[in-house]
Amino acid sequence: MTPPPTRPKGAGNPFKLSIDPADRLLPSGSHPGGGSDGGEPPRRTGRGGGKPPKSPRPPRKPKVPRGKGGGGQRVWLRRLLIWGATLAIWIGIMLGGVVAYYAIDLPDIDKMTAQTRRPSVVFQAGDGEVFAAYGDLYGEPLELPEISPYIVQAVLATEDRRFYSHWGFDPIGLARAFYTNLRAGHAVQGGSTITQQLAKNLFLTPERNLKRKVQELLMALWLEKRFSKDQILGLYLNRVYLGSGTFGVDAAAKRYFEVSARKVDIYQAAVIAGLLKAPSRYSPINDPEASRKRTADVLQNMVNAGYIDQATAETVQVTGAALIRRPPPGGRYFADWVMSNLDQFGEVAGKDIVVKTTLDLGLQRKVEADLKAMMAGPGAKANASQGAVVVMSPDGAVRALTGGKDYDDSQFNRATQGLRQPGSSFKPFVYLTAMEKGFTPDDEFDDAPIRLGNWSPGNYTGKYLGRITLRKALAESVNTVAVRLVEEVGPNQVIATARRLGITADLRNDATLALGTSEVSLLQMTTAYTSFANGGQGVSAYAVAQITDPAGHLLYQRSGGGFGQVISPVALARMQDMMGAVITQGSGKAAKLDRAVAGKTGTTQDYRDAWFMGFTADYVAGVWMGNDDYRIEMKKVTGGGLPAQLWKQVMVAAHKGLPARPLLLPELPSEEPGEAVGDFVDGAAQAGADAARGIGSAIDDLVKGLFGR
Repeated sequence: MTPPPTRPKGAGNPFKLSIDPADRLLPSGSHPGGGSDGGEPPRRTGRGGGKPPKSPRPPRKPKVPRGKGGGGQRVWLRRLLIWGATLAIWIGIMLGGVVAYYAIDLPDIDKMTAQTRRPSVVFQAGDGEVFAAYGDLYGEPLELPEISPYIVQAVLATEDRRFYSHWGFDPIGLARAFYTNLRAGHAVQGGSTITQQLAKNLFLTPERNLKRKVQELLMALWLEKRFSKDQILGLYLNRVYLGSGTFGVDAAAKRYFEVSARKVDIYQAAVIAGLLKAPSRYSPINDPEASRKRTADVLQNMVNAGYIDQATAETVQVTGAALIRRPPPGGRYFADWVMSNLDQFGEVAGKDIVVKTTLDLGLQRKVEADLKAMMAGPGAKANASQGAVVVMSPDGAVRALTGGKDYDDSQFNRATQGLRQPGSSFKPFVYLTAMEKGFTPDDEFDDAPIRLGNWSPGNYTGKYLGRITLRKALAESVNTVAVRLVEEVGPNQVIATARRLGITADLRNDATLALGTSEVSLLQMTTAYTSFANGGQGVSAYAVAQITDPAGHLLYQRSGGGFGQVISPVALARMQDMMGAVITQGSGKAAKLDRAVAGKTGTTQDYRDAWFMGFTADYVAGVWMGNDDYRIEMKKVTGGGLPAQLWKQVMVAAHKGLPARPLLLPELPSEEPGEAVGDFVDGAAQAGADAARGIGSAIDDLVKGLFGR
């Protein structure tokens, strides 16, 4: 008899959870009771039974190791190819968009042979030497075989050694330039090919931006497709800018060496090739030392490229520098003055021209050197910072003109553009008016205090000489007598006299006119003084003698000129007498020469301006000194001081080799002097009025005066 089952401990609690051993998980393939024959497991019975146990999970398949069959690599390779192709497509689309965007406004390639440039203007001195050039100078267009091979070698060695092997863009050269610049820490080498440079020169602007570089590359590729390498190189050498206004190797060779590009030697070729990097900086004219160093670099490039050996490079460095033409600078103020008025010649507008001027280049250089030395020495001590000089022939031809002490420091032309008070140097026009009205140098006036309204002019010395002759009054530059004289003859009559002699500036119609209070230019004053030197003839200043085209065909030839007699012989003789006394016994003694001289000093209030105007039988010259800032006073500089000294230096140089001659004076009439003067004044008044109407105010503008038209 089976004993009854015992209640487990705690069975008295019907809500207490207990685990039946049959509910526990068994290992796969085993059953309760220890059977393992695969039969159906017995069902649970009793409390909590009726739910079959879960079926065991099927066993997993063993993993196959990858890498041995290559399937994984093929998958990744296929994916990489797909991604790469996609990326290439997008890059192509973007590049195509960029090219299309920048190609929309590409320049017209059909106009590549058209030369858009400023007409060239070459200025020659009276002896034919070129001293200035403006505009764009092009030489003779040469085929590549006609150009010196040294130029080709120097350019290729320095600018683009792989020119004949690349297709317009050189990645290797670009990488090399990048590496070189990276090592140097700054840009020392460019990566553009000659073809790219030509594209920029022909079609594009020099600005630096992405658009210009993309268009440059596109145009370079087009050039490579359209032209041969020799054609591209030849076009480049004929068009590239090489400083001093020159375009092309032939123009540069003629400008710097006075030879054709066909005959350039090794050193000259290296100089020209060196200009490509920075034409102004490495110009042999502007900076010979910088040019020499750059030329040495180019010669070494030629050695490295195998065109010449080291010994040749060293030899030509020693012997070649002497071949460079370095004309000393001169006449730039003069050239600017002429250039600014060339548009008055309609027949030469828009043409390449050669202008033969009246300039004496040797005298011009002397004038510039003397003025600079005066300003650096005595002028600086006297607080005078600027000056100007004009030298003319008595017929109005300008032989030298400088508008400042240093053109590089200031291009403002104080001889032609500056308007300053002439002071007492204006007095000869007052005295001439009086002489034409019958006064003589021996007539006496009172040097005594005078008051006109609120104005009471005094003398420079502060003293009064009493009763003195007009000759002494002009020689000593007595102000009170000049004011009394202008009151006697009338300011309007003095203005008419000044106009007749060439003064075109606005003049005050009052007694202050006698003391030179109206502003005028040095050129006008010098022009007016020529009538005292040439026998009383009215002339206009001129600088152009002849204009031709570069081939020598005549376009303009000056002929005639002058306005006839503007000073009577008697009045002129009296003026030469009095103005000569200024030099021999008056305020202008410092200007005395070894020949007959006449002139007048001028000093303005508070020493702001100092003038000396004078003439001989061969030359007329004027000197002004002062400061650009009118508020700055000089230290007691008078016209009879530094200006007279400089005037003498200039005139000594101008008269070198010329015999001494008396002042030019026309034959005096046989009539009584008073009658002759009166007749001339009456006739001159009517003739002057007719002439003024006939020529449109005589010299109403310096432009007309400039060319003697």
